Amino acid sequence: MTASSTRRTTAARTRLAAVGSLAVAGALLLSACGDQTDSGGSSSESSSGADKAPLFSKLPADIQKAGVIKVGTNAEYAPMESVEGGKIVGVDPDIAAALGKELGVDFQFTSGGFDTLITAVNTGRYDIAMSSITDNKQRQEGLDDSGKKLGTGVDFVDYFTAGTAIYVQKGNPKGIKTIDDLCGQTVAVQRGTTYEEALQAQSKTCTGSGKKALKIESFENDTEAQTRVKSGGAVAGVNDYPVAVDMARKAGGGNTFEVLDKQYEAAPFGIVVNKKNTQLRDALKEAVDAIIKDGSYQKVLEKWGAESGAIKASAINGGK
Repeated sequence: MTASSTRRTTAARTRLAAVGSLAVAGALLLSACGDQTDSGGSSSESSSGADKAPLFSKLPADIQKAGVIKVGTNAEYAPMESVEGGKIVGVDPDIAAALGKELGVDFQFTSGGFDTLITAVNTGRYDIAMSSITDNKQRQEGLDDSGKKLGTGVDFVDYFTAGTAIYVQKGNPKGIKTIDDLCGQTVAVQRGTTYEEALQAQSKTCTGSGKKALKIESFENDTEAQTRVKSGGAVAGVNDYPVAVDMARKAGGGNTFEVLDKQYEAAPFGIVVNKKNTQLRDALKEAVDAIIKDGSYQKVLEKWGAESGAIKASAINGGK
């Protein structure tokens, strides 16, 4: 699961990344209570002893004592995070495992609703959220699209970048070539993602140019949105580029979907941290930079075919 980007042009942004205001509003307004669907599914493997971990001393005392960083995620987004054999796997859990070796603690993942993750971090349910969440100004500042303050916002530790992709049925029966071709069409999207608002913005662009509005169908999870496209009920779906490519490669042996060639402007994914927890935030940034430098970061991306999202250095609140 950006502002004005693909995950960011005004017309196309992602979940985790294109615009971000509706997702901000949903995440800040919805209660985190009772939203969990798959708890405790995965934990990373940290180093054998905290005293051997180079960055252990940088962590807050309570996390040092617990030996655990509690992570909220929405494990329905392969290859970034998904459930296989009862375990949460993917790019994010593997990056977390590498971070755990630097920090000397376990990253324990729990899967819940995407649109409640930010709230859950701010209420203390999780220490962080790591779920392909686009870093943007709205989320940083807790604002809706009109600039109205909805909450305290969160900080991001950026670790990946991705652009938005449009996927369609194999063979592209409706001849969709660009996002403008979606005017007057039905499009499927996961609820609470930045794609949802991106599509709403595109719908206004359509009507403003004399074309028909989009019919946007929002679903609880990305799998339901994909099913809608597969059945022909929606002509297209919108997703982050690496997720869409992985889905098209695997679904139906590669015979169910295809991804349009154009990838819209990219934006960063960030680890979500409570603004009050600056010590944890700064330790995570240092750990991300460490795994980039030692090559373990690149190995994770290569394992999952996500090399296109590699960054050269982490940043705090680098999204716009």
